[in-house]
Amino acid sequence: MASELGLAPPAKRPLAAAPTTITGIGDDLLRGIFLLLPSLPSLVRAALACRTFLGAVRSSPAFRGRFLALHPPQLLGFFICPSRIASHPFVPSRGRSDPDLAAAVRGADFFLTRLPEDGGSSRGWHFETCYGGYAVLLNQTTDQVAAYNPLTQALHLFPQPAADKILFRGLPEYYFFSEEDQGVLRMVCVQHRNTSWQVPARIAVYSPATSSEWQILPWVETPPPLQPEEDGQKVITFYPGTQVKGFVYWKHTSQAYVLILNTATLQFSRVDLPPFFEEIETVQFMLGQTKDGELCMVGADDNDGKTGMLVVCVWRADEHGVEKWMLEHTFALSIFIDATEDDSTVQVDAIIDGYVYLSTKYSGQAESLLSFCLETAKLTKLFDGTYTSPSHPYIMAWPSSLVDNKASPCSKIPVYRRMVKAKSSGRGGGDPEFSYQEFRTHKAARASSTGGLLSITEEDESEDEQNELTDIERQ
Repeated sequence: MASELGLAPPAKRPLAAAPTTITGIGDDLLRGIFLLLPSLPSLVRAALACRTFLGAVRSSPAFRGRFLALHPPQLLGFFICPSRIASHPFVPSRGRSDPDLAAAVRGADFFLTRLPEDGGSSRGWHFETCYGGYAVLLNQTTDQVAAYNPLTQALHLFPQPAADKILFRGLPEYYFFSEEDQGVLRMVCVQHRNTSWQVPARIAVYSPATSSEWQILPWVETPPPLQPEEDGQKVITFYPGTQVKGFVYWKHTSQAYVLILNTATLQFSRVDLPPFFEEIETVQFMLGQTKDGELCMVGADDNDGKTGMLVVCVWRADEHGVEKWMLEHTFALSIFIDATEDDSTVQVDAIIDGYVYLSTKYSGQAESLLSFCLETAKLTKLFDGTYTSPSHPYIMAWPSSLVDNKASPCSKIPVYRRMVKAKSSGRGGGDPEFSYQEFRTHKAARASSTGGLLSITEEDESEDEQNELTDIERQ
């Protein structure tokens, strides 16, 4: 009709644009948003909100490195372990500005309540070390070694190696290596024999994916020091080892070198100290790694806060390709301490992913724990008036739930799991908090009660994960 009258036909209405939902955002943009989150617990909470978010995190292995590079190590607190007593008090992080971080601390089992009790007048569990989110503890009464993750409540129990095969005038040291996204799960036991001018060692490895018992290797000679001990000090001894990625480092108590174990090849090597560190006491420096994964050494040339310097050396190749210790930074100790106070000192406690943890002391009493970023020189006070040395910082590891590990051989290990719905987080919406409790007892260990937890096979576990995500999406 309009055409007959010479009128233009009415304009067609444009089609309404399809509504945009948050789950329709591309993975790259999602990952860019996630990088702005304040902490690793915040990332976990966001990623578990729906399948799309979780898939964006899991599908990019590079995202993990980018997130960790932009955030400091997630310190949740520290275990105080004076004189290897059976009690392991935990001092949590005092940060209140991040509710997700506070929720992670509240929901974790830092009292280690899931460690099996042996009853009687046992000396209980002795703290050995803490690394990669796991605390390693030793029970001499039950002859067990435990690796326990307080956050996930994943518990691995191992038997101790037979005493007649590994022990020699002293207790061995235990180191737990867990890279579940790569299917690596091992307990390594190392025993040093104290002899004159020699450094023999024995290694035992328990790898549940390949064997149900300890693989005990023969005694081997490790690289000796360049100079023999002086008369009266002929016994070669080491401080307890420091675990850094796939290596363990032992500082010699009186000579200027470090013994190194590569846990992948089970080979020992030796690195001499740089000239500066040869002149200071061994207890005044620590080994660790930078954000880039380089081996580094940090120590104070003089504990006196008025005159001392904090020195940082990194092990790297020079312009000719020769690896050696290279001076990286020097900082005045007065940056970290009130040098006007009498008898003020600084002690290096740990170096983790480019952050140095320092305790300040006045008149011999520990006062504060500080973190110092080697890259930015940013100083942060973590604890004030509550820090006690020696202690073990607990760093939250990258959760396996954020890793696409469907092909992981670790899934073949029997796992006893149950999902626990915790109390409301108190954020107004009453959002529930979920966590997994796991219990893994390896064949040769004395199995304690599983508490009626359901044994889940590899196929069942995959289905269970899908059900978990569905339940979370429905909340």
